[in-house]
Amino acid sequence: MAIRGLFAERPVQISKLPAFRAEYFPYSGPYPWLDGDDAFERIDDVLQSGEISLQEAEKCRYWSQHGYIILEKLIDGPILDAVWQGYERAIQAGRIKLAPEAAAEHDPYPGRYLNPHKKVGAFCRILKHPGLLRWLSVLTGRDPRPLQTIASHKGSQQGIHSDSIHMTTYPLGYLTAAWIACEDIHPDCGPLVYYPGSHKLPYVFSKDAGISETDFKINGYKPYHAKYEPLIQESVSRIAPQYFHARKGDVLIRHANLIHGGSPPKNLGLSRYSIVCHYFVKGSFVYRDLASARSKSQYMGTCLLRDETGNLKGLRGLSRFNK
Repeated sequence: MAIRGLFAERPVQISKLPAFRAEYFPYSGPYPWLDGDDAFERIDDVLQSGEISLQEAEKCRYWSQHGYIILEKLIDGPILDAVWQGYERAIQAGRIKLAPEAAAEHDPYPGRYLNPHKKVGAFCRILKHPGLLRWLSVLTGRDPRPLQTIASHKGSQQGIHSDSIHMTTYPLGYLTAAWIACEDIHPDCGPLVYYPGSHKLPYVFSKDAGISETDFKINGYKPYHAKYEPLIQESVSRIAPQYFHARKGDVLIRHANLIHGGSPPKNLGLSRYSIVCHYFVKGSFVYRDLASARSKSQYMGTCLLRDETGNLKGLRGLSRFNK
């Protein structure tokens, strides 16, 4: 069975794949328009055509070099307040149950929650935010589609990684994540840490780390921590980390392969209210390499991106991006 609607240059027969792991997918273009060696020339062409602004062209050049952009005050405070209050009400009503995930004995905050937008409709105000969608479409050159969301009261302390081992696209590189600060982020709360330029490193998938499909099924994340995380640590040993000391409403959008994680908090009493939204693009296929599974959520939520007339909000024609 072939996947209909894919824009990959090499077709895939899903029924013939041994598993949904990176080594079983062919290496296929088209590659993201800002990932190539000719990215700056292509940016100039699209700028001259009038399809992007001078500010967007500048951010595209930065993305090509560094693998992320920061958009200050992209999302208004009242929107974030409404979303977070809706999240808290769902927790209080018992619709959302949070695991403790205690970082230490006196950690006052609960753990993260995956896909809160499925429980709280207010999250759609972020998922369909026209400014965010516009930037995602500019950076990928294609129409964004929501994949998953994560809400968190505190720093994750998650080891540094590339999202691509957890969820990736065919063709490669068409995943983005928007990290959104729902409050001012204190330097001691365990802010997001990331490694500029690390998106240009080779993608590291389960096979590259020596993690077999059976190994993960039997041992869970033990081989991931033992094999993958040290490999990633070594890969960025010569790159200076940066920390996202964001203000409320600031958004960091990152490349599919940017190495990032949650830095250790210096003060467990400090919160870090934040939301992460992952997106893929229309016509790409999403799978989870480490779990060897097709993403069950890849077609969800497309209606959330549309206005009352059924049109995508905040997007213009981007025909020159994909040439």
